[in-house]
Amino acid sequence: MALSQAAAAFEDAVNRRIVPVLRRRGWRPRTIAFTGYGSTESVRVLARVLMARPDEHSSVTADVDADDDDLDAAQEAQRGWRSFFTAQVAHLPVTIQVGEAELRATTDRGGYLDVVVHDHGLPPGWHEATIRARAAEPVCAQVLVVGAETTVGIVSDIDDTVMVTHLPRPFIAAWNTFVRHSSARRAVPGMSQLYRDLLAEHPDAPVFYLSTGAWNVVPTLTRFLRRHGFPEGPLLMTDWGPSNTGFFRSGQEHKRTELRNLVITFPQVHWLLVGDDGQHDPLLYDELAREHADHVAAIGVRVLSPAEQLLAHGTPTELEEPVSKARAEHHVPLVRGRDGHALRKLLPHVLERRLSRVTG
Repeated sequence: MALSQAAAAFEDAVNRRIVPVLRRRGWRPRTIAFTGYGSTESVRVLARVLMARPDEHSSVTADVDADDDDLDAAQEAQRGWRSFFTAQVAHLPVTIQVGEAELRATTDRGGYLDVVVHDHGLPPGWHEATIRARAAEPVCAQVLVVGAETTVGIVSDIDDTVMVTHLPRPFIAAWNTFVRHSSARRAVPGMSQLYRDLLAEHPDAPVFYLSTGAWNVVPTLTRFLRRHGFPEGPLLMTDWGPSNTGFFRSGQEHKRTELRNLVITFPQVHWLLVGDDGQHDPLLYDELAREHADHVAAIGVRVLSPAEQLLAHGTPTELEEPVSKARAEHHVPLVRGRDGHALRKLLPHVLERRLSRVTG
């Protein structure tokens, strides 16, 4: 047995023993709902079920209400610490209600729920799905239904694209979890205004935030995005636990998979892909453009400073040079800039010219 498989088996064995002990101590399952999305035909519903202490709320949602901005920072930090050291409830029966459709499913080995509900009958816009996990209080999850007439969408990276922590990349997850003050993280200048400008031209365009970060930090990131004026949209995160193929899941494969899922789910949408050159975003976006050139309208890349490059991957220069040969094949325009203000000067105009070609 490979070491990664042994690690996954060990994690499962430990969790199977912990959950009954916690139940005897009065702990109960708690459902954490994430923002889902889909079309008028089907929606993807995302959630996780964890064991919760008796004095905690029986059900919560990862979407942050405005009143949460006033929560005590120490309480938030404690919640974040617990999110990485709790027991997930695996293989638990769950019922999902979305519009006219109902689906029965079970959580996976990590306590996650990731299902597609068909024939829900909901129109385009924001709606709620009800998730009822056995022995847990029902919780509502926000779901975004994208209409068939929508032809433009935005995919944005998070770390170093809309948010900077000035820490080495391996420490960012811990920073997001343990340091909860919004002032501890800085928004990239002009990025929220860039997205608002784009939405002013395309008000029905969905915005997806794609990150290699763990689902555990979604509440923190949601609060940050809201405070700094970024448009609302689903966050597509990943699970860091061991799997049958490795000790940690591949961040690049996570992004590849989610990008392709969006292309498949919304075949009529032309995507603006926004990232940074500190990791693998340019390469991943080039790959998608080469495979689906008709579905990628433009690529925007935030250029990191030498100091930011050093924190991102250990060298002061760009990790991967733009793949000029691939770009010559797909002809998708690329705009680079130091921040949102620089990107705003060219990216909206480049996007409109490209859309006129691919939709005309």
